Amino acid sequence: MILRRRKGRAWAHTAAATGWGESTYAELAWDRSRSAGLRWGLFGAVVGVLVALVAFAPASWLAGAVASATNEHVLLGDARGTVWSGSAVVVLTGGPGSRDASALPGRMEWTLGLKGLALELRARQACCLNGTTSVLVRPGLGRVTIQVPPSPGWLGQWPTAWLSGLGTPWNTLQMGGAIRLASQGLTLESVQGRWRVQGRADVDLLDVSSRVSTLETLGSYRLTLSGDPSGTAQLNLSTQQGALQLTGNGTVGPAGVRFRGEARAAGGDEAALANLLNIIGRRDGARSVISIG
Repeated sequence: MILRRRKGRAWAHTAAATGWGESTYAELAWDRSRSAGLRWGLFGAVVGVLVALVAFAPASWLAGAVASATNEHVLLGDARGTVWSGSAVVVLTGGPGSRDASALPGRMEWTLGLKGLALELRARQACCLNGTTSVLVRPGLGRVTIQVPPSPGWLGQWPTAWLSGLGTPWNTLQMGGAIRLASQGLTLESVQGRWRVQGRADVDLLDVSSRVSTLETLGSYRLTLSGDPSGTAQLNLSTQQGALQLTGNGTVGPAGVRFRGEARAAGGDEAALANLLNIIGRRDGARSVISIG
């Protein structure tokens, strides 16, 4: 009772000093409570919108990111669904302003989810992927790591004619055959714009043909991408079999791709391959010099 009387006297003294009554203090308390409620309500609404944007981000956002990262050489056309689960038509083009384009048959389907501290991209496409292909992406401060897990078989196989979408010289060569990708494990790491490579990937060009040559097939070839102890990406091109003999090596670094190689005709096929050798490189006698970068 004494405490209550003291509180009552303190309240009366404060009210008398400020000229406010009990109703005025009650109104102030209500206003503060209502303002706090509005702030929490606004915060909840913003969080809800952000969660909705992330959960239902349209597949077109991923298509835009792929186009930007590849300078519009790879497009995800008619993208449907969300970033996390969607499908699209995969198209190769010659880049901004190019009229050349070549699409793979059917649609590629994908799902994107979390696997530990990484994002796992799982893709399927009946025409070209061997079952479900997965890629792990680990973003970090100033770095991004892309990992292709080891696979006992090939990962993907695409028609060589698809390359015509890249424009010159592929649209002139009008190639036939298949491109097959295999890897026993490959890790690509970008650190402040510099790429480091660990592991190996083999790109096989099988039973390649060209309308520029009268030969039914030119041959089969292997392009190997591998990392050395310093992390530099090494390229090596070799001929498995065929009338057109291709060899060369190079690197992939901050300055882009640097490659030096040559093409020759096997004995007896010089006349049938003369036009093709003129197109794919600079003629130097019987050989054609290939120089990139």
